[in-house]
Amino acid sequence: MRRMVLISKKKSNFALVDEKKTIKVKEKEPEKKVWFAIRVTYNRELKVKADLDARGITNFVPMQYRREERHGQMVKRLVPSVHNLIFINITPSEMKEYKMTTDLPIRYIMSNQADGSRKPITVPDREMENFIKVAGTYNEKLIYLNPDPGDFSEGERVRIIGGMFEGAEGIFVRLKGDRRVLINVPGIVAVATTYVHMSMIEKITDPDPNQLDDALDVKH
Repeated sequence: MRRMVLISKKKSNFALVDEKKTIKVKEKEPEKKVWFAIRVTYNRELKVKADLDARGITNFVPMQYRREERHGQMVKRLVPSVHNLIFINITPSEMKEYKMTTDLPIRYIMSNQADGSRKPITVPDREMENFIKVAGTYNEKLIYLNPDPGDFSEGERVRIIGGMFEGAEGIFVRLKGDRRVLINVPGIVAVATTYVHMSMIEKITDPDPNQLDDALDVKH
């Protein structure tokens, strides 16, 4: 004779379960880390970066070397290329917790949805990797542009196969008289490489992986 046992679901709710049957509990999938584009007010992006570094949270601030005169001498300084911007690689729930626990002035950069709603912008991993391959060189001759440079949207997709930008994929453009590769993070920022020789470029014929990725729906 089979025995039936009481299984407590909540404080006051019980369910009869056959003791000989296996109870399958569907485990919740762990959250994945995503790249959030975050706006920082009052040019405090480096303070936010320092705070994130201290907490062991991966982040990226676009920076480059710039020359300036100090005490009559020209010096090179590493400074933010775009003020008030930082990218944070973190899970959605951790991002919410960080916003609640930091006193630094940060907020999501939002995007408008077709249904009229708004959600925080997240950047696909592949797109962020390409951006960091270029912006992460800190080269003083990089050119930063408006986030959605429409004039380049129909350009040829290429991959850089050598040099300091090796592996980066973007749009082949001619800018300020030089052949360059443009990396665009839609709605956020775009950066163009320094001059790239034609021997260092190969055409990409496969579909753009960023267009195939579904945007992560993050509620805030």
